[in-house]
Amino acid sequence: MYNAHRGIPPAPSNRLTELLDQVRQEFDNQQSRAGEYEQNMAQQVQEMELVRQKVYNLEQTQNAIKQRYEEDIARLRHELEARGGPPSHVNISGLPPHAGVPQPQPPSIGHGPSNLFGGIMANPPGQGAPGLVPPTQDQGQQQVPPAHQIGSAQGLQQNSFGGYPPAHDPRPSPQLGRPPSPPPQHQGHPVINNLADLDVESLRPEQKREGSDWFAIFNPRIPRVLDVDLVHTLNHDSVVCCVRFSYDGHYVATGCNRSAQIFDVGTGKQVTKLQDESVDKEGDLYIRSVCFSPDGKYLATGAEDKLIRVWDIASRTIRNTFTGHDQDIYSLDFARDGTHIASGSGDRSVRVWDIDSSCEILHLVIEDGVTTVAISPQGDYVAAGSLDKSVRVWDVRTGQLVDRLDGAEGHKDSVYSVAFAPNGRSLVSGSLDKTIKMWELADTRGMMGPDGRWVLSGSKDRGVQFWDPRTGDTQLMLQGHKNSVISVAPSPHGELFATGSGDKAARIWRYGPWQ
Repeated sequence: MYNAHRGIPPAPSNRLTELLDQVRQEFDNQQSRAGEYEQNMAQQVQEMELVRQKVYNLEQTQNAIKQRYEEDIARLRHELEARGGPPSHVNISGLPPHAGVPQPQPPSIGHGPSNLFGGIMANPPGQGAPGLVPPTQDQGQQQVPPAHQIGSAQGLQQNSFGGYPPAHDPRPSPQLGRPPSPPPQHQGHPVINNLADLDVESLRPEQKREGSDWFAIFNPRIPRVLDVDLVHTLNHDSVVCCVRFSYDGHYVATGCNRSAQIFDVGTGKQVTKLQDESVDKEGDLYIRSVCFSPDGKYLATGAEDKLIRVWDIASRTIRNTFTGHDQDIYSLDFARDGTHIASGSGDRSVRVWDIDSSCEILHLVIEDGVTTVAISPQGDYVAAGSLDKSVRVWDVRTGQLVDRLDGAEGHKDSVYSVAFAPNGRSLVSGSLDKTIKMWELADTRGMMGPDGRWVLSGSKDRGVQFWDPRTGDTQLMLQGHKNSVISVAPSPHGELFATGSGDKAARIWRYGPWQ
């Protein structure tokens, strides 16, 4: 029976359904807007990427225009100087400088294919030499603006700077520090380092030595402890750009136009000539750097064709050819274990190559052309000198920059030579600012230690000087070439050193204690 007290259930309401439909519609609308936003964002990101690519292309175009502009400036400058025009100014600061016969300053060096050593490659008409500044009346030979090259002579029984094995040092290679404090001033008369300014005729007999076409002056203000004599003259058909002794000291290699030549140190006779016959015979191709492997089996050469060739000396065949540099190769140095070789080029890079795999294992790029490289005796570090006046040192294993030696204490002009001390604790650099600087490694009390007695330097004043690194004094100045001394290399076993010059000759010299 129907219960009058029970209510009748209401009819289902459509309100809830309407609300759900509105929520669903709003969700669909928001989802659609989100998709549009994502599409707009993706489009904007794509547009930003296009803008970034255009900016990058513009930057590359601007760099290329700048590069061509600098190349044109450098080419015109070299052409001007090769025709006898005014040379570029060289900033000179620091003491003691090289001095001697006045000559035009080396040209400024720009980027691009310009030659780091001046106008050797150009050949304007009317000159006998290949594109060089006209010789002076007393010269009559090629005038080549050289790089300052430094080596070291280790007393009388020691190895050399810049590429020969030192006495074993079990300590890890230290970090580089700043130059040591200058040596104490001499009491009494000041020491004369500009020996070329002295009048040879007024010197006492024990203060000079003369040969048939050379002479040496010994510093009259300090005790004479060395003697020097000419051993061999090695004549060439072109400028001698580099010289280097083998590790056993029995041979010396020279680099000149199109070939590297190896001479017997004892006899002065040529024992082999290494020349790549596959290269185009037109034009010049100067060998800028040579370096023996530690075992003496191979000779590495770096040339103006941007290639590094490692020659098997016995068979006169090419063992390795390393490619990758974009400009002339100016410096090479073998590691002491013979496993890899470092190279420096005008393309602003330092590269390290593995001999066995023929692969590049390290590529370092700096702001300006690299003129010189050296691997530390322990093989842990590679140092490089540059046109930007700096000396840099990197860890070979990691490629990390260990130190950059420049600034107020650094050179004031391009650095053309670096060399590690045989004990691995010091670094020497030479520059167009006419100074040589000793950089002391950390945790080292002495400037050179017991292993390095002398530092040798060659210059465009045609002279070679022996420096005492402990005092900064010049022991002697040797004049034995008719043109700039482009390269100096001490024998790893002492007693001998070699010089290469723009006068188309290399010479082997003997030095020893003065009796």
